[in-house]
Amino acid sequence: MKGYVEFEFDLPGALLARLIEVLDGLDTAPLNSASLQAVPEEQGVYQLLLDDQLVYVGKTDAEAGLQKRLSRHARKIIYRVGLDPERVSFKAVRIFVFTAVDLESDLIRHYGGVKAIDWNGSGFGSNDPGRQRDTTKVDPKNYDAKYPIDVDREIAFAIDGDETASSALARLKDALPYTFRYQRAHVDFDETVLTALKGPLTPRSAIRHIVEPLPQGWQATVLLGYIILYKEERDYPQAEVIAISKG
Repeated sequence: MKGYVEFEFDLPGALLARLIEVLDGLDTAPLNSASLQAVPEEQGVYQLLLDDQLVYVGKTDAEAGLQKRLSRHARKIIYRVGLDPERVSFKAVRIFVFTAVDLESDLIRHYGGVKAIDWNGSGFGSNDPGRQRDTTKVDPKNYDAKYPIDVDREIAFAIDGDETASSALARLKDALPYTFRYQRAHVDFDETVLTALKGPLTPRSAIRHIVEPLPQGWQATVLLGYIILYKEERDYPQAEVIAISKG
């Protein structure tokens, strides 16, 4: 037909192709606070590399921009057994206009899928798996199995004299770089008053100091990727009981 033609531009495909070019041509930077100071708190995508090998592809969301998301990952990596933070680097790209394109999934597919990118789909980016998963045995290839949490590395935390267990538990939950789940709003926590303990403290020592004075029946357990505290006497796979209340 003269004077008329239909044109359809593959915007998602063009965006992905250009983004891959930018990422592949970008130099890495160490995943540390000094490097992350220059990263804006904006929307975008990023990669994590272990010994210069791609291990994770992520994107930001409404809750956290590039700097906050990468800072969370950096802090998470520090408190893991067998994982030297200096081995980890990153690449980040701010994207000024986010479309409906699922760039994270497209990038993961481009680089070989979750089977080729070790930390995607292996628990690295996961939140609390929930109570129903506490008894599930973790795959040896999972991130938490390879690099379990380090409960013997000190954190900036201390316990105030005459502080309730409820207060200390809430503060400790916020201070830890991994999930600490416990039975909330229990009278035992409100009525137990602690003695002071100067910091910095290891999570193990802090939890023991909080749990041991509680009424009998409380058990704190370290699983591979998080800590739980419940009124129970129970064994969990791939776990260690670190504190039991003495009543």
